[in-house]
Amino acid sequence: MLYKLWRSFFKEILLLKRDIGGIVIIFLMPLLLIITITLIQDSTFKNLEGSKIPIIFIDNDHSEISKKIESELKASKSFQLLPNYNENSAKEAVFSGDYQMAIVIPQNLTKDINSNIDSKVQTIVSSFGLETDSTATKPVASKAKDIHLYFDPATNAGFKNSVMNAINKMVFEIENKKIYKAFQDQLGTTEDLDNKSLITFKEIVPKSAFEVKPNSVQHNVPAWALFAIFFIVVPLSINLVKEKSQGTSVRVRVSPTPYYIHILGKTFTYLIICVIQFLLMVAVGVCLFPYMDLPQFDVTGKMFNLLIVTLFAGLAAIGFGILLGTVADTQEQSAPFGATSVVVLAAIGGIWVPVFLMPEFMQSIAKFSPMNWGLNAYYDIILRNSGIGGIAKELIFLFLFYLAMVGISLIYERKQNAV
Repeated sequence: MLYKLWRSFFKEILLLKRDIGGIVIIFLMPLLLIITITLIQDSTFKNLEGSKIPIIFIDNDHSEISKKIESELKASKSFQLLPNYNENSAKEAVFSGDYQMAIVIPQNLTKDINSNIDSKVQTIVSSFGLETDSTATKPVASKAKDIHLYFDPATNAGFKNSVMNAINKMVFEIENKKIYKAFQDQLGTTEDLDNKSLITFKEIVPKSAFEVKPNSVQHNVPAWALFAIFFIVVPLSINLVKEKSQGTSVRVRVSPTPYYIHILGKTFTYLIICVIQFLLMVAVGVCLFPYMDLPQFDVTGKMFNLLIVTLFAGLAAIGFGILLGTVADTQEQSAPFGATSVVVLAAIGGIWVPVFLMPEFMQSIAKFSPMNWGLNAYYDIILRNSGIGGIAKELIFLFLFYLAMVGISLIYERKQNAV
């Protein structure tokens, strides 16, 4: 049995040697892909991190609150304020797409807010029966003021919400401080009241031996390695179709060697290719990326677990390729369908777009993608420091997928060739 398996494995190696160009593409294509995508994503991240968004800022108040908002926007280091506009010219510039947004502070904003606060505080103090300064003129409450925000119609909704929330928080903090100050003045106390927020946010991170900060490399190396692994569906399925067209499959069936040995030979051959692909990807992330001003891919203490995931992901890809090659009758059927199906599996599996950003029904579909199982297993090891026990479910799913694909292929092949 072992000798037959070895001969089947050796046959596959000889077949692959006949197409050296195809083998080179299998290894070089994912390397070029991972380098290109990582450079684009990392440079984009750095540009967003280091650049400022130009926005139009119009101050018609020229007082305390408008100055505070202006200083907060400048302190954020995210915006470049452009002051030399009026409201009409700012509206035209933003709506035409020249700038993403404009902020217009209305006249007398500080004065009207102070009047409103003083009026409300005096009313509250009087309701408790406390004396107020009768000689002082009671302030008259005015209508609420609107800070006008103009956004480019093409601006992302998330950016709009973040800017509005930030400005709203600034104004709320200013009003809060003024209310404390007004109560101090009315009650005649000189004690400095602590008006700091009573609730703060503290991020709790898992305690582990290695602290990993996610970056473009931590995502792209496992993601595109997984994509490359599944892309062997194309050459594997073409190989099977060639065997049918050249009559090799007929000789295999009439030989004393069981057909499943033939399948196992292909499995071991292409599994070795999958491991080599992954090791090349890791080598690029560890050795080459630091010289390209990219973060180094850290595999400290994780390489064995990553290889285990690679083996099971490779089995899933091989099983899919075997099924496709068994069902397809021509290379024109297997090659386009194989390439398209891998791209679709990558899309719904979270290789390109994170699953949590997808619509709810697509998130449900993603749970059935073998690429998603493999990617989650890689993430658990790289970012969550999980062991084999933590990824056991994903490994089981990948192995069952392989068994299901091969099982269907064997049943289909037997029925097609039944006499």
